[in-house]
Amino acid sequence: MTTTIPKANSGREWVLIDAENQILGRLATRIANILRGKHKVSYTPFLDLGDFVVVINVEKIAVTGKKREQKIYKRYSGYPGGLRTRTLETVLRTHPDRALRQAVKGMMPDGPLGRRLLGKLKIVSGPEHPYRAQQPQPVNPSLIQRGSHG
Repeated sequence: MTTTIPKANSGREWVLIDAENQILGRLATRIANILRGKHKVSYTPFLDLGDFVVVINVEKIAVTGKKREQKIYKRYSGYPGGLRTRTLETVLRTHPDRALRQAVKGMMPDGPLGRRLLGKLKIVSGPEHPYRAQQPQPVNPSLIQRGSHG
């Protein structure tokens, strides 16, 4: 038997997702699956076969429960007293794209493959985006909320 490995650049598409009123974690899961290519028949774990994802209206993303006040993002510079903490509320107010990017990054594989996959994620505040020339195809929001493939 022979093993066939699909071409890494074959069949790339651009997908448009409207994040308005979408739950942060469920949206991040759907985006991660599209970036990895898990929605395709030719999915291979160690290859980059996923599509490009453009996310608009990220400032209108929804968060359930008390996560806005209780979820904390930490950064440590490595120096004494260098621990910086911010709540999700602060991150969403100042840089809403960072909250979504961090959620998707946590669902990517570690190493060069994960960094390459994350490079295909384009997050834009507001309804307009600079990727019109690529003609991204909109994804049905009901599929994102249910988490089903499609």
